[in-house]
Amino acid sequence: MAEKKLAAVGTMEAEKTAADTQIELQAQVAELRAEIVRLTETVSAIGSGAKAVVQGEAELMTERLRERVRDDPISTLLTVAGVAFLFGLFARR
Repeated sequence: MAEKKLAAVGTMEAEKTAADTQIELQAQVAELRAEIVRLTETVSAIGSGAKAVVQGEAELMTERLRERVRDDPISTLLTVAGVAFLFGLFARR
């Protein structure tokens, strides 16, 4: 009889421990989900910042190219012709 009571108590303690463990795991999963949300927001912000920097650099390079073409159109034309010629040579091979 005492053995049955001890077994019952042991089973109840095991169930309580399992329930506590499950609650702890659920809390950890919730924390991980919140961390994933924060990381996603951070990566998105970094991507937006990088996009703005690249876009600004592209606009600056475009404006510099336009100024160079206006200042020295013959040199620019010869450079473009040379690059096109080289591209044509490589494309044939």
